[in-house]
Amino acid sequence: MTTKDINRRRGKRYRKAAEAVERSRSYDPQEAIELLKEIGSAKFDETVEIHVCTNADPRHADQLIRGMVMLPHGSGKQIRVMAFVQAESVAIAREAGADYIGDPDTMDRIEKEGWTEFDVSIATPDVMGQIGRLGRVLGRKGLMPNPRTGTVVQPQDVGRVIREAKQGRMEFRMDRSANIHMAIGKLSFTADELLLNLTSFIDAVTNARPEAVKGNLYKSIHLTSTMGPGIALKLTETQALRLE
Repeated sequence: MTTKDINRRRGKRYRKAAEAVERSRSYDPQEAIELLKEIGSAKFDETVEIHVCTNADPRHADQLIRGMVMLPHGSGKQIRVMAFVQAESVAIAREAGADYIGDPDTMDRIEKEGWTEFDVSIATPDVMGQIGRLGRVLGRKGLMPNPRTGTVVQPQDVGRVIREAKQGRMEFRMDRSANIHMAIGKLSFTADELLLNLTSFIDAVTNARPEAVKGNLYKSIHLTSTMGPGIALKLTETQALRLE
């Protein structure tokens, strides 16, 4: 099925928006963002997403890309935080804005019912032994606390990490197709706010590049909105974004 055939099956709004995007060219990030805002026509505040296709090989553990990014203007989504903490850290977590505390009943609910109505989970080292049994559920959805992504923290850092998560600190990870997807804001954000979030995300992915990945890290990068078409972003000669 060709792109033209697929577009015929889309709604009139999508087809009209797609006509404004030149498929044969790549756009500077600022230009792509402005175009995305211009063609947005949904009756709700669409999410702006970035989709990165990398040249990493997901079959090799030493080429997996995973990390954290602090979006300066947040993602536009209300982040629900689960805190697997105990003792005095419980009060600190609640004060910092944690939506849920991972007590024994909550852990049982996650393990037996597969409940995961939260977006980020953090844990202190003294609780990790108790939540290991939740790996089957949390790991599959990328919600398992992990020292590599800064979600296993010392008690004195619990409050800070929860506040950062609420403000826009998000985890990214490469999927089995070597792609990374991230929501970087809403169409209601200003172009400058979206550009800064986009830049921060690309910087974080670049910094998380494994040494085992040789050559160009980026194969392609596209920007899109919930109901809009994808817009290819222009790359430099080394396949890094030209974020001028």
